[in-house]
Amino acid sequence: MPGSQPADRGAPGLDSLDLDILRALGADGRLTNKALASRLGVAESTCAYRVRSLRDRGVIVGTSVQVDVASLGFPLQAVIKVRLGSHDQQHVTTLYDALVEAPGVLQALHVAGEDDFHLLVAVADPEALRDLVLEHVTVHPVVRSTETQLVFERRKGRGVL
Repeated sequence: MPGSQPADRGAPGLDSLDLDILRALGADGRLTNKALASRLGVAESTCAYRVRSLRDRGVIVGTSVQVDVASLGFPLQAVIKVRLGSHDQQHVTTLYDALVEAPGVLQALHVAGEDDFHLLVAVADPEALRDLVLEHVTVHPVVRSTETQLVFERRKGRGVL
């Protein structure tokens, strides 16, 4: 069906109210239960029950604050592509755990294809980017190579809902 999203076509155990709740909270996670219920035209108790159920079932997995990292002194963002020399599960897991703990890493993706990991990072300046790569990425013996690409601009995508 043109224009429909994957979640509309059969998200297991989710009905249209659940999807409406997820869309509304995805657009504004600060909505109070009262405002959410009013926006969706349902009773506050129904809304609270549904949100709690979505949390309990693991559909809503947390809440977070989006921070403008540039305003905190980290204006330079980059994607670091990491290629491994070994794909031993223990090596991959150990590296992944280390990468997500490295300072400046906003997101670490374990990917398929030519690269094995993509890291989205934010740092203060080019020297800090170099230090991040040399001191926290290439120091791991399983890392074969890296490639760093500067990010000029980021935009949030539409998502699945």
